Amino acid sequence: MANTPYPQSYYAASANAVPPRPVLQGEVETDVCVIGAGYTGLSSALFLLENGFRVTVLEAAKVGFGASGRNGGQIVNSYSRDIDVIERSVGPHQAQLLGQMAFEGGRIIRERVAKYQIQCDLKDGGVFAALNSKHMGHLESQKRLWERYGHTQLELLDERRIREVVACDNYVGGLLDMSGGHIHPLNLALGEAAAVESLGGTIYEQSAAVRIERGANPVVHTAEGRVRAKFIIVAGNAYLGNLVPELAAKSMPCGTQVITTAPLGDEVAKTLLPQDYCVEDCNYLLDYYRLTSDKRLIFGGGVVYGARDPANIEAIIRPKMLKAFPQLKNVKIDYAWTGNFLLTLSRLPQVGRLGDNIYYSQGCSGHGVTYTHLAGKVLAEALRGQAERFDAFAGLPHYPFPGGQMLRTPFAALGAWYYGLRDKFGM
Repeated sequence: MANTPYPQSYYAASANAVPPRPVLQGEVETDVCVIGAGYTGLSSALFLLENGFRVTVLEAAKVGFGASGRNGGQIVNSYSRDIDVIERSVGPHQAQLLGQMAFEGGRIIRERVAKYQIQCDLKDGGVFAALNSKHMGHLESQKRLWERYGHTQLELLDERRIREVVACDNYVGGLLDMSGGHIHPLNLALGEAAAVESLGGTIYEQSAAVRIERGANPVVHTAEGRVRAKFIIVAGNAYLGNLVPELAAKSMPCGTQVITTAPLGDEVAKTLLPQDYCVEDCNYLLDYYRLTSDKRLIFGGGVVYGARDPANIEAIIRPKMLKAFPQLKNVKIDYAWTGNFLLTLSRLPQVGRLGDNIYYSQGCSGHGVTYTHLAGKVLAEALRGQAERFDAFAGLPHYPFPGGQMLRTPFAALGAWYYGLRDKFGM
């Protein structure tokens, strides 16, 4: 039997202790079978359990093994394409619903942390950093847009103010969102999994779904067992593989890389990020970073299309870190890892239903920490018969990649090269 461990990341090394979870053997019956114990699956399971459903979760490896336990740990509002893009592509009612939901995911995270006493180093405050005047103009527009939807915890930062929150000379200004913030992402997932189990849900690890038997009473098969359910929620995202071919055709796994320094000490850490906010820049191929609770710097960036693992992650990311913080040139890197996120052509999430009883959400396109928590609530509402918000997401267009799966990677990489040039020259 395969036993897939966590990657050798800082998060795995500093994870809270959890009990071992069983492998599915034999047959079980449930109301809802959730495929994937990442944020989407765990959020769905929690909302369903709180509303009286019996829930069984199948995880191919370990809770939070995928993007949910490897990401930069930043709570960022809205979607990978902002509300103005949605407004231009859908009707006013649908846009209004999606705009109202754009800031809900972060609130859900905070509610979960408080309700279930999850120890995940939650900190408030996230900064979007502008590298040029064009970026600054975009942030000014973003502030007006978000405030139009009632989101008011925002402050534009001029060149003087951004120096007060991040010790980087590259920025001309920024936007501070106090409802943003950061967490230890794997510990958040582990805490949510414990909450699922406290409500009577069951999580099976090392129990990959290998086949879905569709029909009026669908069955999910694993190597050693099966789950009979009334409903299925497919929440595997970039780690789903080809289990559901019609979902794989309209998405592409991509890799992003993260490094973590050795502990910097309180004094150095405070000079870098005095208010302990997280930061991401405004480039298309953006960099992002934050401090950990033990005063390391986590720094991420870069995209590998097609989700190949780079041979030397530190060689890719360390120069980016030193461009922001040249004062760290002699600091040792203790951890380096890669993780996959699922990209859609529109960069908007894909939500829908296959037949009458298989629901799915996928394709956060690198913007998933908050969205996945919202998605779980929306999917649970749909299973309860309250589908208005689900339908608002399901009505977004789902485009296949040009050329199919064979050409999606080179086409996406070509587009990234073009936007990378625009980033480089400030276009």
